[in-house]
Amino acid sequence: MDFAQLGKARYSLRKFSDRPVEQEKLDLVLEAARSAPTAHNKQPQRIFVLKSEEALAKADACADSHFHPPLMLVVAYEAQKAWVREGDGKNHGEIDAAIVATQMMLQAADLGLGTTYVGMFDPSALAERFPEMAGCTPVALLPMGYPAEGAHPARLHEDRKPIEEFVTFL
Repeated sequence: MDFAQLGKARYSLRKFSDRPVEQEKLDLVLEAARSAPTAHNKQPQRIFVLKSEEALAKADACADSHFHPPLMLVVAYEAQKAWVREGDGKNHGEIDAAIVATQMMLQAADLGLGTTYVGMFDPSALAERFPEMAGCTPVALLPMGYPAEGAHPARLHEDRKPIEEFVTFL
């Protein structure tokens, strides 16, 4: 699939089958995270792969949305390792982590997997349940897996603003 098709075809999957994700495909998704661009190539991202029933249940308890995927990625960053813009002191770790998440979502879609970007979660509860995440700031939960039978994009998936509403040529 070419990139334009992939960008349009990818949607937020909310109904997962229980089919496990093959390690080879997970490895490709994680490689997409590793190769993602980051500010000044600082690479502050941290990815936590949740596969066990226990880990998935702990993460699910921290989220407002519940999708019951076969695996979930927690995308986070280490603030002290991120590039900080001179002048205003803006830390780019969150931006870097969002870029990483996007690359993983597109790679997953290219492999026939689905994801959804979950930002509605309690980071404090996540930190309590996962001491391995100490020192990291979680940005997103990415439930990942194969679409269940009958899964489809949300009705608003193709509802897009005209380019003229968000692009300004100067």
